[in-house]
Amino acid sequence: MAQNRLFRHLLLTSSIIVSGCSACWAGKEALIQQINSWGLPGWLVTIIIAMLPIFELRGAIPVAYQLLGIPIVPAVALSVVGNLIPVIPILLFLGPVSGWLRKIPLFDRFFEWLFSRTRSRSDLVKKYEMVGLMLFVAVPLPVTGAWTGAVAAFLFGIKFWPALLFISLGVLIAAAIVTALVLMGTWGAIIAGTVLSALAVSAAWGSFRKRKHV
Repeated sequence: MAQNRLFRHLLLTSSIIVSGCSACWAGKEALIQQINSWGLPGWLVTIIIAMLPIFELRGAIPVAYQLLGIPIVPAVALSVVGNLIPVIPILLFLGPVSGWLRKIPLFDRFFEWLFSRTRSRSDLVKKYEMVGLMLFVAVPLPVTGAWTGAVAAFLFGIKFWPALLFISLGVLIAAAIVTALVLMGTWGAIIAGTVLSALAVSAAWGSFRKRKHV
């Protein structure tokens, strides 16, 4: 089980790195034309990407700055705003909506998977509560972020305003990390890949040791 989890972490990390490199190799102009074909202004594209799970601001900031030509400060600001937009409805409505939808077997299986997956990745939140929630959101990994942080806040009973505050702080920290890496260019990509891989291995090894001692 631990080896499979390690493999999934490394596969996801490698896919993100390879996808980013492939996008650069495929040609910036082609990607810009594809985005322009949507007929949406750059600022709206940035916000939409930042709102999406998995991508969040870690995907929105590079796209806005490197592909859409938006200056770094507004690119970061738009990405932060977009990343926080889904947090409020998740914190407010996940409880009643999931309770109602879980009466349907298909949705019940989905929420069971979602909640189990979130609990298994939220040791920081469980141990350190609000500070742990901030740190959990702050690390720009594919399995962390504002979406997962909001679900974790609901699962561990953190109230709306404290949860929103500490998720927002975590998003700001994540924005600073991603911005620094983006401004570093190729070296930033290398550092991000190295750190992501190291964290993936560390997480899988910690899970293996935990299971071994149970």
